[in-house]
Amino acid sequence: MRATKMTKSTSIAKLFTASLFIAAAAHAAVPGITGPTFNLTAQTAFLNQPDGGSVYSWGYGCNGAPTGFLPTAITNASCSSMQVPGPTLIVTEGQTVTVNLANGLPAAAGNTSILFPGFVVTATGGVQGLLTQEAAPAGTVTYTFVANSPGTHAYYSGTQGDLQVEMGLYGAVIVLPSTPQAVCTAGLPATAPGNNAIAKQFWGEADFRLATAAYDNPKTCYDREYLFQWAEMDANIHRQALAQVTAKVGCTAGTAGCSLDVPTEPYHPAYFLINGRSMPDLMDPNFAIEYPHQPYNGNPHMHPGEMTLIRAIGQGRLQHPFHEHANHVRILGKDGNMILAQNGTDLAGILMFNTDTTPGEAFDGIFYFTGRGLNWDAYAHNPASVDPNAKLTCNADANGYNTGAPKAINYFEWCQDHNKPLEAAPIGDVAGGGPVTLPNPNIFTNGAWYGGTPYLGPDATLRGGGNQACTNPTGMTTGPTGNAASPCSTLQPANIQADPAAERGWAYMWHSHNEREITTNNVFPGGMLMMMLVDSREFVIDESK
Repeated sequence: MRATKMTKSTSIAKLFTASLFIAAAAHAAVPGITGPTFNLTAQTAFLNQPDGGSVYSWGYGCNGAPTGFLPTAITNASCSSMQVPGPTLIVTEGQTVTVNLANGLPAAAGNTSILFPGFVVTATGGVQGLLTQEAAPAGTVTYTFVANSPGTHAYYSGTQGDLQVEMGLYGAVIVLPSTPQAVCTAGLPATAPGNNAIAKQFWGEADFRLATAAYDNPKTCYDREYLFQWAEMDANIHRQALAQVTAKVGCTAGTAGCSLDVPTEPYHPAYFLINGRSMPDLMDPNFAIEYPHQPYNGNPHMHPGEMTLIRAIGQGRLQHPFHEHANHVRILGKDGNMILAQNGTDLAGILMFNTDTTPGEAFDGIFYFTGRGLNWDAYAHNPASVDPNAKLTCNADANGYNTGAPKAINYFEWCQDHNKPLEAAPIGDVAGGGPVTLPNPNIFTNGAWYGGTPYLGPDATLRGGGNQACTNPTGMTTGPTGNAASPCSTLQPANIQADPAAERGWAYMWHSHNEREITTNNVFPGGMLMMMLVDSREFVIDESK
C-alpha cells in the first residue's frame, strides 16, 4: 500500500484543523438481517432531518421478526416495518434467497416491486409489471435467486423508479464468501499475519466483521468493514406525493383517479444522505431511538495498520464524488465482480482519490492508514520522560513498520519517525526542531474538532510536552500550565475539551467533493459528510453501540 496521502492541505498544520476527535463516539459496522428467507413490506413514514424537518417517505422494512441479526455483537438491533435504506440482507454465497414482499403503501401509490441486479431472479405471484412481477396495493409477490456472487449489491424498486426510489425504496444485499479464507483467520496485514488479531484480543476488542474476506480470494482480507449507501432527496417531490396521497385517501386501487401524478423533474434535492441520514445525525449510534426509520449510521473507525473494507452503493439519481481523506481506496470489485489481473488471482483494481459512484453501482474497496509520512512521532515518544509509554521501542520490519509487538500501543508505527519532535517554533511549551508549528489550541477559529494535539492515545499529549522529566511516576500533571516551567507541560490545556483519559484519535473528514452535497438545505455542515476516526490500540473500538 502506498504511503499515507495528505489531501486538500497546504501544510500539515492545516490537516489537523479538523483532525482531532475527543469524545466517545458511536461506531458503524455493517448491521443487517440474516436469511436466506426475508419477509419485507413497503410502507410509509417520516424521516427526521438535522434541520428539524420531517420528510414523508416510502421504504422497505421487516414484515414480522427477521430470522436474525448480524453482527451478533450488536445487541440492540431491530427492524421496523419501514426504514431507509431498507434492511441490509446478509446471505452466504450459494444460498437460495427468497424475498417475500408485501405492499403496504397507500392505494394511490399503486404497485411496487424489488429488482436485484446481478442475479437471475424468479418472480412469482403478484401482477406483471414492466421490469418484474409487482405487488399490487395490499398484495404480495415473491422473488427467488441464488446468491452466486460474493460482494456488495443493491436492491431497489423496479416500479416507477423515478418516484419510488426517490421516495426511499432501496437497500443492500451483502453476499459473504462460502469458504472462509484460511490465510485470513490469523488476521492482517500480510506483512505480519496474525498481529492485528492478537492486538484485538489483547485489548479486549470484539470482532464485528461479517467475514474474513470480501471475496473468494485471500487478497481481499480485511480487519473491519462499513457500508455506505449514497442517496439524495428532493423534498418538493415528497411533499407533492404526500399531498396527493392525502387527497386520495380511501380510493380503490386501479380505479380512475386513484393514482399519483407526481412530477420528478426538474430535480432539486435539498437533502444528501449516507445510510438515510445527514451529518451530524449519521454519527449518532446505529438503531438510535431518535431515528426510528433510519437505523444505520455512518461513522467509520479504525486503528493504524488495519485493512478497512468499504462497501458503497449509489442509490440515488446523481453521481456522488465521495472523497476519503488520509489515503486512496483500493477498489477490489464492483457489483460483486472482482477486478482481477490476467493471471486470474492478482487484484487489478485502481486506487481512487474520489470513489465516484454512479446510480445503481456498488463497489468494495480497501482503505488503509498507518501514519507513514507524517514526519513526526505520532505517539509522542520522549526519551526524557519517566512515562514508560514514552520510551517504547520501534523495531522496523522489512517494510519499515513496528509489526513485531502487536500488544504495544505503538504497534504498526512508522519507525522512521520514531522519537521525532513535532514543533519547529512552538507556541509555549514543546521544544524541538520538528517540521510543524501547530495553531494555538485556545483559538477556536479552527473549529471544535481541533483539540491542539497531533498525537494518538489518551496520554500522548501529556508525555509529548517538553524534554524535562516529569515529577510524578505516571508522567502526567493534574493542571498543565502551558509554559516551559511546567515539569510535565502539554500541547493542550486540560480544560479545552475533554479529560485526557478519554478517546484521543484523529478524525479525517470523509465527504462528497460536490460542495452542495455537504450541506443540508444549503447550510453547511450537513449532507454527505462524516469522519473516519483513527485511534491507537489502547482505545477499544466498540461497534455494538
